[in-house]
Amino acid sequence: MNTIEKILEFELINVGEFSFKTYTIVSILFIFIFTKIILWAIKKALFRAQNGKNNLANSYSLFQIIKYIIWVIAIAFFLETIGIKVTVLIAGSAALLVGVGLGLQQTFNDIISGVILLSERSTKLGDILEIDGDIVKIHKIGLRTSEGFNRDDISVIIPNSAITNNKVINWSHQTKKTRFKINVGVAYGSNVDLVIKVLEESALEHPDIYDKSIIDARLLEFNNSSLDFQLLFFSENIFRIGKVKSDIRRIINRKFIENKIKIPFPQMDVYVNPTPKFDGSQ
Repeated sequence: MNTIEKILEFELINVGEFSFKTYTIVSILFIFIFTKIILWAIKKALFRAQNGKNNLANSYSLFQIIKYIIWVIAIAFFLETIGIKVTVLIAGSAALLVGVGLGLQQTFNDIISGVILLSERSTKLGDILEIDGDIVKIHKIGLRTSEGFNRDDISVIIPNSAITNNKVINWSHQTKKTRFKINVGVAYGSNVDLVIKVLEESALEHPDIYDKSIIDARLLEFNNSSLDFQLLFFSENIFRIGKVKSDIRRIINRKFIENKIKIPFPQMDVYVNPTPKFDGSQ
């Protein structure tokens, strides 16, 4: 017992009033391991009974907040263990913290935005967001940044403030299906009823169309060089909708060729009046 006590009391570093003993290292390791165990137990408890996608996303957000709070407390214990008074440290560095805060204003803005995202849960794991024209599927929400994959499977790191402060479309907040549009123009003189029928049949051929009973094709407007139509359909394949639209356009093009429906290109007819001949008598 005395041997263990001597080992724990052994001074590794001694500078002035500061003394770093073996006991300090053991205490730090104990706090670290205890913190990890607490976080593991909380994570298991939160995720154990959650099966649905939304429940898992909510549990993830709650766990992230709890994790940051527990680590802040653990760091405070670390400092106290090595002899640094946290209250004195905060009071003594108040002016410095103000300067650092001004310099890192955007970083703090991102951190506060991260807390808002995790607490409000307006954005969750697996949500599909449209940010600055890019479609991103969120797979991680951190304290300062969030990460997601775009349609090219490229990882995109997004500052949290870009999600909370800007206009963002969350496609996942709607029902499972979303309505999309395809516009196409045909030549004047085409059979309008036939064009509408062909457009609706083209959408019906694609397996990713959600509800085939509510496919709708419309004559949109009379353009300068074409009759403009719009095909409306619902799909659950939101993230890969570009591929779905491409497939439907290919089907439309094939059916237009089969039915001799022409897609026009801009053209202009120019009429030139002949210049009167000058006979020299006037």
